Amino acid sequence: MPNIQSAKKRVKVNKTKNLRNRMVKTGVKTSLKKFNAALAEGVEPAAAQLSATTSALDKAVTKGVMHKNAANRRKARLAKAINKAANA
Repeated sequence: MPNIQSAKKRVKVNKTKNLRNRMVKTGVKTSLKKFNAALAEGVEPAAAQLSATTSALDKAVTKGVMHKNAANRRKARLAKAINKAANA
């Protein structure tokens, strides 16, 4: 446990930020799982879930939890999966 006041504050702030970051990451993972489940059902449910998943990824980028390019790569892969399922 730190003795210096600023170090004590850092521990508290880091704990708070870690909790927020984990919540955002968990939300993204949950949204991706819902998308994959919807894709297994068909193209229409997956297309409806795509906007929610894209929104979750964009929110993670806005909050600084995920890099912009990583989120864009994931969104592109989701769109590619829908297009592949629609053409198959």
